Amino acid sequence: MNTEKVCLFLNGEQPKSIPDLKRYKIVCATDGAYQFLKTKQIVPHFISGDFDSIENIPESIEVIHTPNQDFTDFDKVLQILYDKGFKTVHVYGASGKEQDHFLGNLHTALQWKTKLDLTFFDNHGYYFLADKMIKIENCMDKTVSLIPLPEATGITTVGLQYALDNETLAFGERIGTRNKAVKNTISVTFETGSLFLFIND
Repeated sequence: MNTEKVCLFLNGEQPKSIPDLKRYKIVCATDGAYQFLKTKQIVPHFISGDFDSIENIPESIEVIHTPNQDFTDFDKVLQILYDKGFKTVHVYGASGKEQDHFLGNLHTALQWKTKLDLTFFDNHGYYFLADKMIKIENCMDKTVSLIPLPEATGITTVGLQYALDNETLAFGERIGTRNKAVKNTISVTFETGSLFLFIND
């Protein structure tokens, strides 16, 4: 697997500030997000989608046509990146706008959790599927939410205002929203299931 990072833009709420693209081996986008990159004069390495409404794409940009409607644009571009050998993907524009798209993107992240390391960034912070043992730096006073999909067991936290001690969270029963970091470094461990962490400023 390629250990270098990818910057991927989706067609949700776009970032108010552009990340440092020099940090990434490649920059890519779905066809719906390409117009945003164009307004910012960002030239991606490739774009993918069905291209029903995009014209006059520069020849310098690789175009990957993905018309299969059985998969979302997000899923299809992740498959492309996986096939290219990449492992770490930073995703912008996965949330905001239509919330069914946001939930669908979380669903896709779950499907890819064993193959790709995905971190999502929006205008409020970042979120990701946690490993079963993780430490996160630079968290002091930030809002931290733990969202199981659908359940995570044996959760223990250190550095949060409302600590969990070998507890279970289950969507529809109990989730861990709007906690607060009281230390700069927090840690989260859990035993089974899938757990999203949201770190907001």
